[in-house]
Amino acid sequence: MKKHIISGLAAISMLAFTSSAAAAEGVHTVKNGESLCDIGKANSVSVLDLMKENGLKSHEIHPGQTISLPERDVSEEDKALLAKLVQAEAKGEPYAGKVAVATVVLNRVDSDEFPDSVKEVVYEVSNGHYAFSPVQNGEINNSPSDESKKAVEEALAFRGQGQGSLFFYNPDTSSSSWITSTDTVLTIGNHVFAK
Repeated sequence: MKKHIISGLAAISMLAFTSSAAAAEGVHTVKNGESLCDIGKANSVSVLDLMKENGLKSHEIHPGQTISLPERDVSEEDKALLAKLVQAEAKGEPYAGKVAVATVVLNRVDSDEFPDSVKEVVYEVSNGHYAFSPVQNGEINNSPSDESKKAVEEALAFRGQGQGSLFFYNPDTSSSSWITSTDTVLTIGNHVFAK
């Protein structure tokens, strides 16, 4: 009998724990020294979405404040794929260039001119050509560095705040006359970012 009571209490406490964990999902309590950017990176959501979700007019937050987390629209699988693309496209480039490459993909996802998911953007084929050469040459299958993964998290946190670049190219290796006719937004390392 005592064994059944203990088992019953254990089951009830597991249910209570599961319910409170489910209730806490989607909520973050601000820690001392934490910024919206930190929260965005840790949860793969944009700062703008955090502000909108919580009715914030500025980036100011306080320790102990409860922040509702918006739903993620980039899956863990898509984040991993994006990190692989960043590694393949921006290996040897400065960290800011890696973030900018990830940002181009996210800008395409957000644009009406391109597919609606990271996977569809990365694997897009137009006029018989892949949008990104690492898909064609197989480099997309290599493991990403920690820096490439970190660049993806930063791009997700700053999503929607960049200069809207939809393309990037290396002017020393590009043979496309069309890409050089796009409007240059910025240059980082060996890449020109354009829209």
